[in-house]
Parts: sequence; C-alpha cells; structure tokens
Amino acid sequence: QVQLVESGGGLVQPGGSLSLSCAASGTFSSLYSMGWYRQAPGKQRELVAAVSSGGSTNYADSVKGRFSISRDNAKNTVYLQMNSLKPEDTAVYYCYVRPEILGIRTGGYWGQGTQVTVSQ
Repeated sequence: QVQLVESGGGLVQPGGSLSLSCAASGTFSSLYSMGWYRQAPGKQRELVAAVSSGGSTNYADSVKGRFSISRDNAKNTVYLQMNSLKPEDTAVYYCYVRPEILGIRTGGYWGQGTQVTVSQ
C-alpha cells in the first residue's frame, strides 16, 4: 500500500504562482513514476506533468514553459511549481505515483486531490 499526502494549492490571481507537493509513504522499493493530473468541472482528468525515477519529464502542451515538475527521491516527494497561472488552470490537481515493489512495477496510486483556483 502507498499513502499520498498532498499539500499546496489554493486561490491565486491570473499570472500568479503556486506550488504543490505530494509525499508518498508505505511499502515500496522505489517510485518509478510520479506525476500530477488535473480535472476541471465537466472535463476528463488529464495529465499535467510526470517525472520518472531517472529524471525524465513529460508535460502537457498547455503547461509547457509555465509549470515545472521535480522530485526528491530521498523524501519520496514530487513537486509541481506552477507559474504564470491562467484561469483555465483551475482544477482539482491529483498526485499520481507508480511504485515498484520487490522488483515488480505495480499499478498506480492517487492522492486525495487539491483545489487550484485561478481567478480575480
């Protein structure tokens, strides 16, 4: 089992910045993928950014150049720095991790979600 604790999020004006963090705990050898998804009202959940255990990153086109994902393997924590926020970034943001347990890559785990609202 993997437990995820998200923090950050909140209300920010357009053009502002926010940062999210997600700390994982539980029984696993490593977290071979960590990332963030978001879901806006009436829309499907979509990938925002992901980072592999080797440091490779992947971003949605809509956030490239504005968002930055990073991870601290010693702390089993993934971060999302969001800059130049736009109203269309408003959504519930979910942390998602995929652990490796005893050499086997298992299914993913979701965080509880944190609200990000970009508004005047």
